[in-house]
Amino acid sequence: MCNDYRLMVDAASIAKDFADLKIKIRFGEGIPNLQAREDIKITDVGPIVRAIDDSDEAELVQRRWSWPGPNKRPVYNFRSEGREFTSNRCLIVADGFYEFTDPKDPKKKRKDKWLFTKKNEPIFCIAGIWRDTPDVGQAFTMLTMEPGPDILTYHDRQIVILERNSWADWLDATVSAQSLIKPLEAGTLSVEHVG
Repeated sequence: MCNDYRLMVDAASIAKDFADLKIKIRFGEGIPNLQAREDIKITDVGPIVRAIDDSDEAELVQRRWSWPGPNKRPVYNFRSEGREFTSNRCLIVADGFYEFTDPKDPKKKRKDKWLFTKKNEPIFCIAGIWRDTPDVGQAFTMLTMEPGPDILTYHDRQIVILERNSWADWLDATVSAQSLIKPLEAGTLSVEHVG
């Protein structure tokens, strides 16, 4: 499961990408100072875009990735199968994510780290949900699904990466989530061994 992702672009670039799709971004909490980050890990703060109630606009805010589950372990990935997510949907902005595999060299102790990026797109969005929790306040989690062809040889699950033309629909909770959750076509993602 994805437990590490990347974002190397600033808030203005994100807002422009959304504006190109006719999604107006508001910064109700001020423009976040997004630093280029190679690794955003579980419990770190990351940027999400979510709908604003009674408005056709969305807001870009920073929230914690994961909330404590019943066993106090962080809920950072959440299965999407059979669920509609009729509230609290969000888009998790990224430009890459990592998967880890057992090393090919048996002498190597650390897992191999693979960076996945979306070809010809500076950013992409991961389908997510957010909630308000008594322990950590507002936090988000990434939705997962069966792996698509570009992930299958690296992991038995993958995060839900939405096509750009589905971003606005994901923010509209009246649109069926299951109609938007589908694997990307083979060859959509580039993969690079980074560690």
